Amino acid sequence: MTATSTAPVEFFFDPICPWAWMTSRWLAEVQQVRDLDVTWRVMSLALLPANAEPDPEHADGIRRSKEYCPLVALVAERFDSAAVKALYDELGRRIHLDARTDVEAVARESLSAAGLDAALFDERHEGDAALAANQEEVARRVGTDVGTPVLTINEHSFFGPVVSPAPTGDAALRLYDGLALATSVDGFFELKRSRDVGPILR
Repeated sequence: MTATSTAPVEFFFDPICPWAWMTSRWLAEVQQVRDLDVTWRVMSLALLPANAEPDPEHADGIRRSKEYCPLVALVAERFDSAAVKALYDELGRRIHLDARTDVEAVARESLSAAGLDAALFDERHEGDAALAANQEEVARRVGTDVGTPVLTINEHSFFGPVVSPAPTGDAALRLYDGLALATSVDGFFELKRSRDVGPILR
């Protein structure tokens, strides 16, 4: 299979993570051109062993993760990946672009804007089991020492890519094609450099 052939892709995200948000914008850009079959799946930073006792800097984000992530998992159970993507788009705009932290209002507004019932927020913890199953799947694929995003291309999974800002146009396509080729090599595990910029969301 070539890098530009139809490819099954899975994208695991936590709605509160700005890095996952930027990667999702890149993937959505690629999806407009490449023939990708993307399944959007939720994971939770709150369920990582390293965040069992979060430091003060990350405690509020972990608290919000515990509310948003079961909700997205519930939507995935009751609807489909397209509904998950629509909800993630709406959550992300409010969380990252508008910098809002009012969880309930953000969730209800996002549900409505995505064409879903805002009352699903009241049932969000019915998604806890599905979320835990997703987290176990992420751990099976890439281990428990990485966060979000996690990307699977043609059954090859890895943490990342971490981008800032999200590439667009030809740069977005070149990044995807390069990753698709690199991850097709069984012995490929890691490629990394230290970040010297924060999240560039706009």
